[in-house]
Amino acid sequence: MLEINNLTKKFGAVEVLKGITFSLNKGEIVAVIGSSGSGKSTLLRCINFLEKADSGEIIVDGEIIYKTGDVIGNDAEMREKRLHFGLVFQAFNLFPQLSILKNITLALDVADKARCKKKQISKVELSIASEKNKQQGMKILEEVGLTEKIDAYPFQLSGGQQQRVAIARALALSPDILCFDEPTSALDPELTGEVLRVIKGLKSPDNTMIIVTHEMEFAKNVADKIIFMSEGIIEEIGTPKEIFENPQSEKTKNFLKQYFNKH
Repeated sequence: MLEINNLTKKFGAVEVLKGITFSLNKGEIVAVIGSSGSGKSTLLRCINFLEKADSGEIIVDGEIIYKTGDVIGNDAEMREKRLHFGLVFQAFNLFPQLSILKNITLALDVADKARCKKKQISKVELSIASEKNKQQGMKILEEVGLTEKIDAYPFQLSGGQQQRVAIARALALSPDILCFDEPTSALDPELTGEVLRVIKGLKSPDNTMIIVTHEMEFAKNVADKIIFMSEGIIEEIGTPKEIFENPQSEKTKNFLKQYFNKH
């Protein structure tokens, strides 16, 4: 489903990604772990085209969507590429003036209005599509356990509930790959468990996920593959059993030792 080949990224003279290569099959979950500053979030941002990689190749379901030398196109082309991915941020980034249901259906409605403006669909079809989007939003809210919050606003929800809405919003666009950038870092331990249970519940043969996380037990229990990043490279990659029970790299060993000593 996803191939990343020799992806690099610099910010000025600082090389943040130094040739990242890995692949992910449909339905697989990969957890990316490592110290702050190791390049984990930058990797996600490059994959999602929030940052432009300097070189390398990104292939989704056999289609090359980025390769060295590509000139990132106009806004419409950029949006098209981003549709392969759904991204859940650390900060929930919900629209405070919109209801929970509207937060989830907004992107779908905007896309349909654009199609209507281009006369690809009629106004009658637009109305039908709007109702369909609403039904889809309600179904996804049920998946994340927030049916009763359809008409609520973000300020009326706890942090954990807001993050579940952010997950529902990402799911609404039916992305090929769902990405999480430390989705529990802004939450206290009780709310962290609430969000992690929702993410775990999404695991299925149809959902391919990349999760950047500091939650080692969660990564161990949910992921099919663990990537340990250090100083802009993939230091080690393997199954949870291989990484957590028999790490080969000294850097991996030291990172895990420090983490579990603190916890």
